[in-house]
Amino acid sequence: MADNSGLTGAPLGIAIAVISSFINGSTFVLQKKGILRSRDKGCSYLTDVVWCSGTLCMIIGQVGNFLAYNLAPAVIVTPLGALGVLFGAVLASWILEERLNVLGKLGCIICCCGSVVLIIHAPKTVATSRQELEDGLSDPVFVTYILLVVLTLVALIVWVVPAHGTSNIMVYVAICSLLGSFTVPSSKGLGLVAPDVFGEGQPSVGAVALFLGLLGVLAVSILIQFFFINKALECFSSNIFEAIYYVTFTSTVIFASALLFKEWMGLTVTDGLAMLCGLTTVCVGVILLRISQEAVINWKEKKEPKKTD
Repeated sequence: MADNSGLTGAPLGIAIAVISSFINGSTFVLQKKGILRSRDKGCSYLTDVVWCSGTLCMIIGQVGNFLAYNLAPAVIVTPLGALGVLFGAVLASWILEERLNVLGKLGCIICCCGSVVLIIHAPKTVATSRQELEDGLSDPVFVTYILLVVLTLVALIVWVVPAHGTSNIMVYVAICSLLGSFTVPSSKGLGLVAPDVFGEGQPSVGAVALFLGLLGVLAVSILIQFFFINKALECFSSNIFEAIYYVTFTSTVIFASALLFKEWMGLTVTDGLAMLCGLTTVCVGVILLRISQEAVINWKEKKEPKKTD
């Protein structure tokens, strides 16, 4: 593992991640708006201009994330998505008129605070070679984790979605978040393998096969995510979905990246406890966001009507 302090591209990766977060924050709002417009017109949202603009933002945001993940550690880049949650909440209140109450706003703030803690105490190491990637992919612990994720995804898509997909937001959130175990490591892996494939000299068969495999996994996982994100936006508030999806996706990516790239090996006990507290803080923020939809807050004390004899 290489020390991150020697990577001059890390600050640039963080800057790109921040910009991508703001772009991604507009994605769900624009797609939701396009779905509502097409529903009123009685046509498919695939032909709606607003929905297409949201999809374009998603593509640009994914390209930005790809660059960021290859310039900085995933455990630093991923939590920066909290900025997208805030930007999305502002846009949703303006475009979709989905207003958050005090609990929802407090949840957004807590999510950001937890993300800041994660960034400050994140590992300062990052994989820098194809050999490190191949060692991680062959690790029995990581292989077991991926198999469990695949089995869980199959169970969710085949059995749980038809029964509870339209009534429980966590079904779509779980599917899209678990797919993060494939999208982010694949993006990071492509950046590590690309120099061996497109560099000087004849690339090895193993390098080309690994590159194509990662590219295929990335494409399939993004397409499945794209499909279920739009399914979720048809049924649920974009504010709530984006907030919960951000936290669960972040947690999944951090865990998968730690297993694959062994980023946790550079953590001290203090940093490890701080990251655990940061994740807990973010989860509390998500709970507040989740219950804010149904909670009714009244700052004025209700006066009981006077009884008349």
